[in-house]
Amino acid sequence: MSVPVWVKDSIFYQIFPDRFYNGDLTNDPANMVEWSSKPTIYSFHGGDLRGVIDRFYYLLDLGINAIYLNPIFLSASNHRYNTTDYFQIDPKLGNLQVFKSLLDVAHRNQVRVVLDGVFNHCGRGFFAFNDILENQSNSPYADWFHVKKFPVDAYSPGDATTYLGWWKYKSLPKFNTDNPRVREYIYRVARYWLEQGIDGWRLDVPNEINDDGFWTEFRQTVKQTNPEAYLLGEIWDGDRRWVRDTHFDGLMNYPIRTLILDLLTEKKNAGIFIKEMQSWVEHYPLENAYAMYNSLGSHDTERIFTLLNKNVEKLRLGFLILFSFPGAPAVYYGDETGMEGGPDPDNRRAFSWNEPDWNIELLQWVKRMIRLRNENNALRRGTFEVIPVSNDNIFAFSRKDGTNQVIVIGNASGQSAKALLDLSTYLPAGVHRLRNLLGNEVFEDLHGGILSIDLNRWSGMLLSPEE
Repeated sequence: MSVPVWVKDSIFYQIFPDRFYNGDLTNDPANMVEWSSKPTIYSFHGGDLRGVIDRFYYLLDLGINAIYLNPIFLSASNHRYNTTDYFQIDPKLGNLQVFKSLLDVAHRNQVRVVLDGVFNHCGRGFFAFNDILENQSNSPYADWFHVKKFPVDAYSPGDATTYLGWWKYKSLPKFNTDNPRVREYIYRVARYWLEQGIDGWRLDVPNEINDDGFWTEFRQTVKQTNPEAYLLGEIWDGDRRWVRDTHFDGLMNYPIRTLILDLLTEKKNAGIFIKEMQSWVEHYPLENAYAMYNSLGSHDTERIFTLLNKNVEKLRLGFLILFSFPGAPAVYYGDETGMEGGPDPDNRRAFSWNEPDWNIELLQWVKRMIRLRNENNALRRGTFEVIPVSNDNIFAFSRKDGTNQVIVIGNASGQSAKALLDLSTYLPAGVHRLRNLLGNEVFEDLHGGILSIDLNRWSGMLLSPEE
């Protein structure tokens, strides 16, 4: 199985294009709202691909080295999950030339770019579906979709009844991927954008195309075009069948997000949390476990800062776990500055470039975690081993890559806590002290490898062994 080596060294940043930055005022839609307006399912705020280029300095300063872009192809909506032309950049975001400029800027700075592939369904304006609306049963594309009866009704109020729509939405007709012509069209789209220079595909609701043959051919098409392309599946339950060599390299690791939230909201104690985290690492083949896309938030979830009631201590601990756990950590745009937001569409607010709006403490913490991850092979590629702790409010684990090692310890409670850890079987011979990479603490009294440690509430340490 060919999982791209670069993924385990990646730190992703997810961008919802309409909400990141408006870099080109000439492509703004006539009905554009004020940048800081509360988002709705219909509102356009003016963000575009030129905006990503213009603010690339911010991304480089943050330290990320991979970008996941929500859909950028021609569509009638701000989210663009109802594509009307898979071969055209939405003019409200730019054009092919601007997109290639973005790829050039990214690649010159060693940053990978992954696009959102929405191949289960399209928009009503997609050429084949539009042909059905015009010609009904006489359309040569009638078998491109799941038509139940003619005439096809796509615009009257109510659910889709004359054809199959995703979740019964009339605006999202579902492709008939049993049709060889539909398959070839989708494979051609995948191949085309890889040839333009993208580094992989994030695949939207792939479980809705429950056809192993389709995904086997899709993977073959992608890997033949670029063997180093990353295939990321949006699978919410973590079913390991989706990371076989016939499917994807990694999954959007929502089970890990749920576990971290359960820990930070005190639904589970640290002892249960770390055992379940370990089980998820062991759940997948090793190379896939290190290619998981780990995030505290996305365009489909409430903002993590809002969910934690703006508790910076808890969120700092959440990011510490995220950046020290196997897999590729990912930051949803604005989470690093403490952006707030409820369920969709409120979780897709426009990014504030007014620095007084930022939570600087949180931003500096995320930058620090990114820097430590980038500098330390053990945090990116190291083995994962849980260390027993005497206190159920404290978790500990080791990441080790050759002679490079980090011991991760966290207190997941609202009170300061003390714990004893027997590190005798986890530390290499000759180690006499441990240094906290996140502070000034040095622990030198390791009698027999026993570490006695005090941790403040909702805090953690990254301990580096020293001789």
